[in-house]
Amino acid sequence: MFNEKKAKELVLTSLVTDSYCLGTHWVYDETQLKNAPVDFNNLNEPMAMWHKNKSAGDFTHYGDQTLWLYEYITENNKFDAKEFLDFWTLKIQAYDGYVDGACRNTLENIKNEVTPSGSSSTDLSIMGRIAPLLLVSQNEQEFLKNVEDFVCLTHNSQLAKNASKFFAKVIIDRFKGLSVIDALEKNKETSDSQIQGFVNQGIESKGKVTFDVIRDFGPACDIAGGFAGLVHLLAKYDNLKDMLIENAKTGGDSSARAMIASIIFMIDKPISQIPNSWLNIKAKIG
Repeated sequence: MFNEKKAKELVLTSLVTDSYCLGTHWVYDETQLKNAPVDFNNLNEPMAMWHKNKSAGDFTHYGDQTLWLYEYITENNKFDAKEFLDFWTLKIQAYDGYVDGACRNTLENIKNEVTPSGSSSTDLSIMGRIAPLLLVSQNEQEFLKNVEDFVCLTHNSQLAKNASKFFAKVIIDRFKGLSVIDALEKNKETSDSQIQGFVNQGIESKGKVTFDVIRDFGPACDIAGGFAGLVHLLAKYDNLKDMLIENAKTGGDSSARAMIASIIFMIDKPISQIPNSWLNIKAKIG
């Protein structure tokens, strides 16, 4: 069902997006953001202390973990949740980047033989890592199952499962030819009231200034703020570069918002919408 060439483009898109967001990721102070010493037309060094070992062209821990999933899938030509959890555990235990709460809690559960081992995190970021699953999903049912199984490995909360299912269904409908807004509206109707509210908020805000909107919704990591913010991005912009620049200027958990937004956005767009200078990421995909 999913075109392999386009699926690989979407993996690349999500990784480039994460690398681009590194500069202002997890910067929350408004004055600091408005005077950020970054060139928003290019990849930048990180400002936040959480990425102190990173440099321009690197990924945040979101991009690194997306790359792990891509590596596992290309090596095995399948997605097996149990096998991948073992693969992920070895990777995260040796990782020298930032290990967030969802990862720490999952590792603790694994250590204590708690099953399922996924944390109760409601962070938005896990949804931006799902593009590699398109490469080994033969139909929409398999994609939905793979997404749920993958998300639950580290983010086993009902909100994370509901939100990831929503975005997976939006991706499916985008591959079927629906526009971004039509896909959002269609899947809103079969979602719970909380997700319906997030979608409505995001679409209704499209005429407002992105910096103000995302700061108002909440620029932090949780789905409760980030979901509506990423819908705003999808509703407002018709050019990837413009969308990602304005998102990066708002700081906070910019990568989480932008990774899933860029995947959904680029399904019917040419890869040429990614500026050439943004392709200078340090990890290449085949």
